[in-house]
Amino acid sequence: SGTREMFTVRRIVAGEGVERTFPVNSPKIAKLEVVRHGRVRRAKLYYLRDRVGKATRLAERRAKDTDKK
Repeated sequence: SGTREMFTVRRIVAGEGVERTFPVNSPKIAKLEVVRHGRVRRAKLYYLRDRVGKATRLAERRAKDTDKK
């Protein structure tokens, strides 16, 4: 936690899986935006490396509505 936090981005490029790991507090990163949250039961998601296409999608986690009045 803290200054050692990292996140990994994975894509398929030219049929080959490519992973890049970035520190959260890197000066090269201007902004981090969470597009959606997935529901998982473990911290390390290495099993997703073996999946292809839509099988890599995680179950969507419902966001809490904080804007409701």
